[in-house]
Amino acid sequence: MTTTTDSIFDAAALTQWATRILEAKGVDADKAAAVAEVLVEGDLLGHDTHGLALLGPYLDKINEGLLTPGGDIAELSDRPAAVLWDGNKLPGPWLTLQAIAKASERAKEYGTATVVIRRAGHIACLAAYLEAPARDGLLVEIHSSDPSVRSVAPFGGREAVFTPNPIGIGIPTGTDPMLVDISTSITTNGMSARLQAAEQRFPGKWLLDNEGTPSDDPNVFATDPQGTIQLLGGQDAGHKGYGLTLMVEAMTGGLAGYGRANGVRGWGATVMVRVTDTAAFDGRASFDKQIDWVAEACATNPAIDPANPVRLPGQRGLARKRDALANGLRLNPLVLDAVQKLAADSGIALPV
Repeated sequence: MTTTTDSIFDAAALTQWATRILEAKGVDADKAAAVAEVLVEGDLLGHDTHGLALLGPYLDKINEGLLTPGGDIAELSDRPAAVLWDGNKLPGPWLTLQAIAKASERAKEYGTATVVIRRAGHIACLAAYLEAPARDGLLVEIHSSDPSVRSVAPFGGREAVFTPNPIGIGIPTGTDPMLVDISTSITTNGMSARLQAAEQRFPGKWLLDNEGTPSDDPNVFATDPQGTIQLLGGQDAGHKGYGLTLMVEAMTGGLAGYGRANGVRGWGATVMVRVTDTAAFDGRASFDKQIDWVAEACATNPAIDPANPVRLPGQRGLARKRDALANGLRLNPLVLDAVQKLAADSGIALPV
């Protein structure tokens, strides 16, 4: 077996390698390719806690019977602009791409369309799904929750009820789209686990210990009872993150009819995908005129720190992606260690 100590890879070759790893675990070819594409896209955009870092955990869930490597979606409801699927615990990236394709097709006919998925596998980095439809003039929204996990408390509370409940929005412009990928909490479970494993702390008191005291120590999750992640807005304005969290719960578990009230077990996701055709209202040109004006007003806004000019969401990630496609994708050292172990365990060599 060939090994490599280099951290820089050709993204296409790395995607093919990840596809082979997944296929070797029995994942259907189309689903393996979709998962690999989304994970590598996450790394290309700089979201390296939600890129190839997830490949090993996904394989573990297949071994545990909590992620289904093959099969079909069960369609539970289908109206022209509203569709409900049971994802049957199939890989979340494949399901999400299928939902975007279905919602995009319907949105071009009806102006907007929504696909909700219950019992999906974890869906990785939300930003990874946004660029392609946004470049096609489609406004795409993704809301996700995991009803089996609790790490975020309601505002003013000490006991976890929610996940970080991310929201992704791809906004078309006349040039590069805006790619919004935010959690309704200050940080994520993935980053908390990474810092805890590395015995590092957060740059601010983004967590709460089990007494409700702000903390920067991810070891608050090792206590009994556990600590929690603070809502977006923290102690001063966490009611706003709380409101967004409840919105995501309504958009996912509420619309799916499947969520925390079901006592769900096993890592996964409930997902809402909504696509709006910007041409369906006053036309794409009118949409671009308005959004491009806003983008220009932001980009040219006088910076508080001239060394850090105002950026648009996704601007840095797309610049990273262009550089990585031209010059090679540099993996985070922790991610490199993980994929090298997968390569050694599987006998499927990393691309050199």
